[in-house]
Amino acid sequence: MRSILFAAALMAATPALAQETAPTPPAASDAASDTADAEAAFEARAEAFQGRIRQMGEEMGAAIAAAGTDRARRDADLDAVQSRYQPEMDAFAADLEAFVLPQIAAMPADQQSGARAGVEAGMTQLRGLPATVRAQAEQAADNPQ
Repeated sequence: MRSILFAAALMAATPALAQETAPTPPAASDAASDTADAEAAFEARAEAFQGRIRQMGEEMGAAIAAAGTDRARRDADLDAVQSRYQPEMDAFAADLEAFVLPQIAAMPADQQSGARAGVEAGMTQLRGLPATVRAQAEQAADNPQ
């Protein structure tokens, strides 16, 4: 399964936001330091989040293997894994959105709409990760290569 670097993907989806988050001028060194610290902390969270996504995929693969040909058991076990991870995905998406939206608000008005649309699309993808990982695990199990 591919590793997703959420912050980078979000910045790529909203190029204006990436420009807006360029280093601040030295006159605002305290604010720049706080911003850099916040960005570094969120990057660390994103890396840990990637690990959780990998773990979710592994658990789903194990559930599929354990269920064998019993589709009812497979579906029930996958439902359990998916529902266990969904709140975590939702919380991370909400935190990321709260982290990025103030940056968008600081952008020129003509760039805000596009940036918001990119963030909304990214949040939808993040919140949908459990279903996406499940679909990939099921497809891999149903179509071994």
